[in-house]
This record gives sequence, C-alpha cells and structure tokens, in this order.
Amino acid sequence: MAQRSILSVAAAGLFSFGFAQSGGTPPEPAFFPLRTLEHNAFHAGEKLSYVLHYGWLNAGTATLELQEADQEVAGRKVMHAVGLGKSTGAFNTFFKVNDRYETYFDQQGVFPYVFIRRVDEGGYKFSQDYLFRQQRHQVSTQEKKTFEVPAHVQDMLSAFYFARTMDYSNATPGQEYVIPCFMDNERWDLRMRFVKKETIKLRNGKYRCLKFQPVVQEGRIFKTNDDLNVWITDDANHIPVLAQAKVLVGSIKMELSDYAGLANPIARE
Repeated sequence: MAQRSILSVAAAGLFSFGFAQSGGTPPEPAFFPLRTLEHNAFHAGEKLSYVLHYGWLNAGTATLELQEADQEVAGRKVMHAVGLGKSTGAFNTFFKVNDRYETYFDQQGVFPYVFIRRVDEGGYKFSQDYLFRQQRHQVSTQEKKTFEVPAHVQDMLSAFYFARTMDYSNATPGQEYVIPCFMDNERWDLRMRFVKKETIKLRNGKYRCLKFQPVVQEGRIFKTNDDLNVWITDDANHIPVLAQAKVLVGSIKMELSDYAGLANPIARE
C-alpha cells in the first residue's frame, strides 16, 4: 500500500501540472514535454534470474520482474519493475543480504516516475524513495529535498531497461553510450564503452553477445576499467547474461540462470 500511495502522489502531482496549464491560473514557467520511444526490447511478464558468485562461493541470487502497473500518469501507461537480491548458502551465514529495488517507469518513454530502494546488507539498512517530476526536470527525495536534473533522467533500475532500448547495431570498439542517472542524491552519468562482439559459454548454453565495459572511477573499488565487463545478448532483447568484476577484495561474477517472457527470440547457439 505504501508503494501504491507513492505512485498516487506522483500521478497527482503530474496531473496538477496539466490542470495548471489549462485552468485560470498562470502557467508555471518550466513545463517540459515527455518523450516517446519506439522499441520492442521488453514487455510485461518478463522475468530474469541470476546467480551471483563471490570467488569460489555461491553468494546469492537476483531476479528482475516486469509488469504493467494498475495506475497511469497523465494518461500514459506505467511499467512496474521489481529487483530482488538475496544472499544464499555459506555466504548467508556471515553476510546476509536482502535487497529490494522498485521502479515505476513510463511505458512509452522509458523514464521513471518513482524509485523505491530497500537495502539490508550485513545488518546495514537504509531506504530511498525518489519522486521524479519529469515534466519539471526535478527529483524529490524522502528527505524532502528537491534536485534539478536533466530531461528523462533515470534511476538505477529504470536505466537497465532504458539501456536495452538503445541501438547498438553500428557500435564500434571504444564507442561510449551515456545515460543520465540520479543516484544517492546526486546526478551521475552511467557510461558504457563497447568492446566487441563475442560468443560466450555459460552453464546453460552459448550466447551471442555484445561486450561492454562500464566506465568506473578507478582506484576506489576497481583498479581499472578492464576489471568490470558486461555481456548482453546480441538481439533485440539486449539482456545481460554475464557480468564479471575484479574488485580490490576479490572477484564477483553474475550469470543468467533463467529467463521467461522475453519480447524477442534470444541469441543462443
């Protein structure tokens, strides 16, 4: 119910902007149009499952599920994505993880209205609730702070879906793709550098992929950009099938274990 009430607030706010334009009160000075994207990268009913390895340990699982929300915002349909991360096995005994991420994003334009984050990692807990006023280029947080942001800025989960709508058919090695994001109360650009096309073998088969290196701040968690690599399917779905990272305290691998409800055939061999 709390999640629905947050979305209701977002819808009410956006509707009120529209009424202000058509009513007797003067229009507010900044009221920006919302984009529409043409894509077929995903649809309601999609579910992706991953296993996480930390060194030689099976450390956890992650799932991403996408459904159409009951509500609309300003007459536009909304998608609801939920990401869950949980520790498993021996890893769970000394560092328990139970994370939940949610985003409500515009179906036509693939930009968020509401982002919900609940983190519980090794006893450390925190929450984030962001309300994206996309027609104002603003984000409001649970601390009642408001930030100015670029048009159609993404949260950390909706960025995953927006990245899948991008056209990589003419990507060249070294080319960077930039997605404006708002995370941890600040503007942050997600940068992905294309490396090459590559066929990789996982436990459940071979996949034709596009290999990317997210551009990171070197020296904090990663020594160099070469320490973080992501492979996405070379098809219209663009789903990540493998992510590998060498961190300062070991290595992490996340591997696709199952999928359902894809919008397009997957690039398997």
